[in-house]
Amino acid sequence: MIADIRTIAATGSTNDDVATLARAGEREGLWLRADTQTGGRGRHGRPWQSPPGNLFASTIVRLRAGDPPPAMLAMVAALALHQVAAAYAGDGRIVLKWPNDLLLDGAKMSGILLESAGDAVVVGFGVNLAHRPEGLDRQTASFAASGLGAPDPAAFLVDLADAFARWLARWRTEGVAGIRREWLARAHVIGTPLRTTGADGDYIEGLFDGLDESGALRLRLADGRVHILHAGDVFLI
Repeated sequence: MIADIRTIAATGSTNDDVATLARAGEREGLWLRADTQTGGRGRHGRPWQSPPGNLFASTIVRLRAGDPPPAMLAMVAALALHQVAAAYAGDGRIVLKWPNDLLLDGAKMSGILLESAGDAVVVGFGVNLAHRPEGLDRQTASFAASGLGAPDPAAFLVDLADAFARWLARWRTEGVAGIRREWLARAHVIGTPLRTTGADGDYIEGLFDGLDESGALRLRLADGRVHILHAGDVFLI
């Protein structure tokens, strides 16, 4: 399928715009990119800084009978973005952190947001190409700040749309097991110290112990028990 990539100068949120298009019947394969956003957001509604020069884009996935669980689309999106980012950054500098963060030299360089729109899922990408946010509760990175030069957002999206279509096809043919295996091959190493934070602010620390069969995070605690995390924020220690 050839991607239908549309570009606008500014909007509130590409996810909101694409959700409206999805509900109106737009097909899978549509992408919308904005040069800047005034109301970009991440998980839990957190504001997402959207200066020109970075990538802000969203696409539609139409759920079909027999598709694997849609929650795995977060990992599909991460794998597609990893493929493109690693091609620009070189081997070894880009790794995945559960469930869908990309780390460049250990610092967060992107965000992926999935939202439902009727029988479709809207998948939004924010990638720090030219700029990185300051003053957050975690280290952040951009291609430019890491000495790589800032890719052109439009060219980057052409590559991302192609990679996403290929990984989406693999999700439909290989299912959860195949996506889980490929995600683990690109993640930080088993035994990496992590801190997980829930919605109530409580945190748990342990060592990365891979993923369970559903794609949930396995965290090995100090007493040897394994904690399974299905949702929450994860930080490298």
